[in-house]
Amino acid sequence: MKLFITGIGSGLGEALAELYLQSGARVYALGRKLPPSLEGYENLSFCEIDLRALEKIEGAMEKTVGDDQVDLAVLNAGTVGELKDMSETSLFEIQEVMALNVWANKVILDHFKKSGARQIVAISSGASVSGSRGWNAYAISKTSLNMLIRLYAQEMPASHLISLAPGLIETPMMKSILSERNEERFPVVKRLKNSSRLDPKTAARILSDSFAKLLEYPSGTYVDIREM
Repeated sequence: MKLFITGIGSGLGEALAELYLQSGARVYALGRKLPPSLEGYENLSFCEIDLRALEKIEGAMEKTVGDDQVDLAVLNAGTVGELKDMSETSLFEIQEVMALNVWANKVILDHFKKSGARQIVAISSGASVSGSRGWNAYAISKTSLNMLIRLYAQEMPASHLISLAPGLIETPMMKSILSERNEERFPVVKRLKNSSRLDPKTAARILSDSFAKLLEYPSGTYVDIREM
């Protein structure tokens, strides 16, 4: 099996990459850093890159994936930005989040439109539909990602594309959200604190088991794993 994944430096991306590497899959990965847990694997092709540098992504794709057709591409890299009201969020902050959560994935999808990928799963979020106060740029970016996947699904009939909300996972991003103390202003924080969350390795196993089931949904669909 050939797997492509972004954002393997920590959390879900790291856990997914390790799971597939241990199974013997050929893994192509992009990310800001290679964690110690993934060092030494001969079946890993990794390129260190900040995916917000959009002009560098295609070169990184050529360096790692090249013309290889992958079985599964997981567009996992993302950022949440600061939890605050939309009116307090600058256009620069929105642009930073959109660059990583949306436009970096567009460049990657353009590559796979040429080289081919049997299945593409973009990691979305329930925030893309909840509209909870405080999500601001993150919610907008994930909603945009859902539509990006729907649009590309119509252009890539040889690939099956899904935007997937993976549920609540104990990641550095989640810890950043939970560090917000103003629960009265942002009720979503209190709700998340009172909700059960999966550790990344458990979440990775659940997601890997779900990928085949996602093929039963129409290409371009947004799916919440908690509703499968």
